Amino acid sequence: MAGTCDIWSLSKSGGCAAKLSPLLLRQITSSLRPRRDDRLRVGIETGDDAAIYQLTDDTALVLTVDFITPVFSDPFLYGQVAAANALSDVYAMGGRPVAALNVCCFPGSGVDAATLGAILEGGLSKIEEAGAVLAGGHTVRDDEIKYGLSVTGLVHPRQFTPNSGARPGDALILTKPIGTGLHISGAKRGLVSEDRLRKVVEEMAVLNRTAAETMTEFEAKACTDITGFGLAGHAWGMARASGVSLRLFSDLLPLYSGTRELLEQGVATGATADNARNVEGRIRFADDVRERERPLFFDPQTSGGLFIAMRRSDADRLVKRLRERGARAASIVGEAVASDRPGIEVIKS
Repeated sequence: MAGTCDIWSLSKSGGCAAKLSPLLLRQITSSLRPRRDDRLRVGIETGDDAAIYQLTDDTALVLTVDFITPVFSDPFLYGQVAAANALSDVYAMGGRPVAALNVCCFPGSGVDAATLGAILEGGLSKIEEAGAVLAGGHTVRDDEIKYGLSVTGLVHPRQFTPNSGARPGDALILTKPIGTGLHISGAKRGLVSEDRLRKVVEEMAVLNRTAAETMTEFEAKACTDITGFGLAGHAWGMARASGVSLRLFSDLLPLYSGTRELLEQGVATGATADNARNVEGRIRFADDVRERERPLFFDPQTSGGLFIAMRRSDADRLVKRLRERGARAASIVGEAVASDRPGIEVIKS
C-alpha cells in the first residue's frame, strides 16, 4: 500500500539515528527533579525503556512514547517499523501493549494524503498485531516526516524486567541482528541495494512480542531493547543501573548480512561518533578486537532486538526456544560480571 511520494528522501537521518546525542540529552535533563511517588516503580532515573506506574497489587501501567524519521521509501513499511519500534519499549519491560496513540509530524504540503495515510495504515497493522487498540493521536506540521506511538501497556508490578535487574553470572542474550544504522546509511550512499535494504527493514518491522513473551516464561529479570544509542550505549545503561560490568563477545554478535563489508567500506552514521563518546572511558576493547569492527557497538539501531540478562543455567534453553519461535538470530552474546566500577569489556569468546 505505497503512496506516491518518496518519503525517505525527505529525511536527514534515518530512524533512531535522528535521536539527540545521549550526552546532550543528559545535559538538558540533568536539572529535572520530578516529585517522588511510591507508585512510580520506574521513572527517569535509570534511563529505562518505559515507565512503570503501579495501580494495584497485581497491575501496573507501562508508559512510553517513541517516534522516528523514515527508514525506507515505502510509507506502509516505514509505518510498521515506527510502530514496532515504539511497541518494543513495552516488550522490553516484560509488558503487554493495550492501547496506542499516533504521534505524527507531517508536512502540511508537498506530500500527498495517500502517502501519509499509508504510514498510519502500516502503524495500525502492527498495533493490532500486538493485540492493542488505536485510541487516537496528535499531529503537527513539520517539514521532515516523523511518526511513532505513545503506548500504554500492562504488567504485573513484581514481574517486569527493568534494565537494573542484571546480576553477576547472568548470560546476555540478543534477539535480533545488529547493523540497521549501517545499512540505512549505506543505502543513502548507494552501497546497499533497495532489495537488500528492504530485507533489513522487514526484520526491523518484526515485533519483539514473541521474544518478550518467551523471556517472561523463563523468568528473565532484566532487559532493554537496542535502539538509537547502539549496543554499547544500551549495554552501558544496563551495567550502570544494575551495578555490574558486562562482558560482550564481539565474534558472537548476530549481524545483518553484509554488515562487515559496510564497515570495511568505512560506512558510519551521523550518530555513531556521539554514541562512542557517550561510553568513552566506560568501554574497553581487547587488543584482538579489530579497530574497524568497533563501530558496530556504536551503530544506532532502529527497532532492534531485546537485550536480555538472565540465569546462565537457563540461557541455552531460552535461545533454543526463541529460535524455534522465529527469532532465528537469537544468541548468547556476553555475560554480566561483578565489578566495583561498572563498565563494558569487549573480547573474543
